[in-house]
Amino acid sequence: MTFQTLRCELADGIATLSFDEPNSPVNTMCAAWQDDIVAAVEQIAAQKDQLRGVILASAKKTFFAGADLKSVMRLTEADAPAVFAEIERLKRAFRTLETLGIPVVACLNGSALGGGWEVALAAHHRVAVDDPKSQFGLPELTLGLIPGATGITKMTRLLGLMGAQPFIMESQLFNPRQGHELGLVHELVASDGELRARALAWIAANPQAKQPWDDKAYKIPGGTPANPKIAGGLVVAPAMLTAKTHGNYPAPEAALSAMVEGAQVDYDTATRIESRYLASLMAGPVARNMINTFFFNLNAIKSGQSRPKDVPRFKPAKVGILGAGMMGAGIAYAQASRGIATVLKDVSSEKAEQGKGYSARLTQKRVDKGRMSPVDQQALLGRITPTASAADLQGCELIIEAVFEQRELKAKVTQEAEPMLAAGGFFASNTSTLPISGLAQASKAPAKFVGIHFFSPVDKMKLVEIIRGQQTDDETVARAFDYVLALGKLPIVVNDSRGFYTSRTFGTYVMEGAAMLGEGIPAAVIENAAVQAGLPVGPLAVLDETALSLSVHVLDQTRADYQAEGKVFEATPGELLVERMVKELKRNGRAAGGGFYDYPQGAKKQLWPELKKLFEKPGAAWNVKDIQDRLLYRQSVETARCLAEGVLTSVHDANVGSIFGIGFPAWTGGAMQFIYGQGIAAFEARCAELVAAHGQGFALDAAAKAAIRKFEPRY
Repeated sequence: MTFQTLRCELADGIATLSFDEPNSPVNTMCAAWQDDIVAAVEQIAAQKDQLRGVILASAKKTFFAGADLKSVMRLTEADAPAVFAEIERLKRAFRTLETLGIPVVACLNGSALGGGWEVALAAHHRVAVDDPKSQFGLPELTLGLIPGATGITKMTRLLGLMGAQPFIMESQLFNPRQGHELGLVHELVASDGELRARALAWIAANPQAKQPWDDKAYKIPGGTPANPKIAGGLVVAPAMLTAKTHGNYPAPEAALSAMVEGAQVDYDTATRIESRYLASLMAGPVARNMINTFFFNLNAIKSGQSRPKDVPRFKPAKVGILGAGMMGAGIAYAQASRGIATVLKDVSSEKAEQGKGYSARLTQKRVDKGRMSPVDQQALLGRITPTASAADLQGCELIIEAVFEQRELKAKVTQEAEPMLAAGGFFASNTSTLPISGLAQASKAPAKFVGIHFFSPVDKMKLVEIIRGQQTDDETVARAFDYVLALGKLPIVVNDSRGFYTSRTFGTYVMEGAAMLGEGIPAAVIENAAVQAGLPVGPLAVLDETALSLSVHVLDQTRADYQAEGKVFEATPGELLVERMVKELKRNGRAAGGGFYDYPQGAKKQLWPELKKLFEKPGAAWNVKDIQDRLLYRQSVETARCLAEGVLTSVHDANVGSIFGIGFPAWTGGAMQFIYGQGIAAFEARCAELVAAHGQGFALDAAAKAAIRKFEPRY
């Protein structure tokens, strides 16, 4: 029999299934593979009397990569019954294989993730190459799915409800050695060449192998949900889960349900329960949203789709930072932790040393927890040279200014430091709002001047926004991209404008929240509605953290810029409210002692009581859905405008930037995927309603509507 995605070879009583999907670097559960595995297992079953064993192997560098996610993107809710039938068909093949009465061994030559690990679990025995770079596990929840091709049922039966929880509910991965310690990998070998010999030896020694749950004496490790210890934890588990997901993520709830329900029934019933939950998720909108962004869009960025082509790779060795405040100190740590020699300059040696102290405090926490050795800590700190002298910047391939958001100050430090660059070096600004093309006027080489916008706190935030000025050349953008990747962070590339993409869109979120407060909606309602929609923090709390005074400083700078250009600037209602908070009510934000919130020492923050008297209107009409729509739609409208204006040039930069940079809810797949997930026509209709009720912030002009359609992804 001929197969498209695998080879089935029978020799010396051994059937070897070698997975080898054509025109693909990895094996996936594509439709052709599913047909092939079902037919191959039927062939093996028909000849089982002539067989001593079965070996599952891969002809790729890895064992198996998992599901075919493009096919999931094409599903709709109407496809759920057909999806269920397909999942059950595949599981019958797995079940036939493991109940043939002959041993089945998986030879794991590399990573097996998601569906790939489930393929490995169909074997009675797993032999793996002892390579710490190989990863095994079930990351499905990160994509809005569950491991429903027997992964939940088998991992629960192998490790118990509590033991399996980190690997199912938290998508924790493990390498071959860790898998061996868990009992999930049975043997380790040093190289690929030893896999088959070990598999044959085990087959010879175990002629009548079966799965643990097919043994009459089998019991789930730790007990079933009827066990009082297990039951006690399960009572609170759903509430704890809902507190995290706010009901926006169906996959974790489905996974927990499949684990608990499956543990109370026989194996075959458990796998059917699992299939029902998986089919529902695969045909639902949240999985499509999350797969689009956390798989396809992230891979687009990591593979360099936003990086200018035909530019040699850049590997930074020595980088200078101007300003040792919170941002500069954070960038210094990010660089030093990745082996980059760092010169941290400030106006005094004392301030520069304080900036280095940030890295000392971060690393000491890791040392105290046993996650870092004192030797590694000293090596990291040794890479940071604090200084007050510009001469110490000599030879830096890149210098980043991270000083206060003031155009004159930035110009001054640029002109002082730029001559110190190594030949062919480039200069960057960490500004969050000021146009790069304007800042580049202070540079002698504006083509080598770029924006590299980090997010606070730098050690925790993955996103970095690279801003191309009007004169920035391709080589500089590509080098900035490579620098960000060298830090282990995610670069998005945008074109220059006021606020760029992330700060501009973030501004619409917080100012819409402030506007609602000005309309008389209670502050607590606004904040809670935002969190329930999946936003990490309410808009008023975020304004406090980033400093209301900074927002007002940006507002004043924008007014001055517009005046200098002979233009009229009209502040939004939200901006005017924030300005009043700062200039009239002297509430500057958390760092200044209080803003929309009070911060009592040693106690939890609480909303400033005066907000009720100043802004709340008992008769104000509101509902939670409208509040949530205003916060989400406003950001998506601004994102569409950025695409229409050419500030953004790709949907993957938009989606990844919105989630990792400004906290747009992950369940939506990002600000543009939110539009596509709603359906373009439905989104536009809702925007029209919001314009009528709440103003032009929600208006989509012809260019924005055209951009939405132009960039709609096709799968």
